Amino acid sequence: MSLIQSLVSIDKSLFLYVNGANSQFLDGVMYAISGKFTWVPLYISVLYVIVKQWKKEALWVVLSVAVCILMSDQVASGVIKNLVHRLRPSHLSSLNGMVHLVKGYTGGLYGFVSSHASNSVGFAVISSLYFRRKSYALALGLWALLVSYSRIYLGVHYPLDVIGGALLGSAAAYISWRLVKIYRPSIFELEIKGDFYAPIAVLLISLLLTGVYSMLIF
Repeated sequence: MSLIQSLVSIDKSLFLYVNGANSQFLDGVMYAISGKFTWVPLYISVLYVIVKQWKKEALWVVLSVAVCILMSDQVASGVIKNLVHRLRPSHLSSLNGMVHLVKGYTGGLYGFVSSHASNSVGFAVISSLYFRRKSYALALGLWALLVSYSRIYLGVHYPLDVIGGALLGSAAAYISWRLVKIYRPSIFELEIKGDFYAPIAVLLISLLLTGVYSMLIF
């Protein structure tokens, strides 16, 4: 067995292990965590801190974050997935009946790399590079990990899809941040005094609400 075949085999085994560890409560939680609008309050809170901290210079920070997300999303969905053509586990016939799906959600046809992973990791990395607070970086890092995990739990991505997405998002974040540091160094000369606990609080409240959603609504 070649190295690639071994990796693919391990990847499928890990996927089935994670995806198989499911429950009705976690179905609702993970479905909500993967939702497009669940984290809008978090994004707004981060935007608030950026504007409050950098004021007139905030446009450059916001622009670099937008470029990071656009780069990671488009490279993942528009380039890599169409080049690799790796079927999601939810679309693989050999795994029929073995994949736990939630509310019939199967995602698009191809899964490598995960856009959710690339976007969430990219957002976590670039905002952490700007905020320079260990507590924030830890909180957002765990958030990105949770979002990535939810994709495996929901049966629409293998672990390697998520790892590839995380690497892509990290690269997009560093490139976007580095360009600003080169062409707008004045942004990094400001003393960081922003209230970086606001996004962490919003994140915790959002997680609490996903649990309530799972118990009462899902």
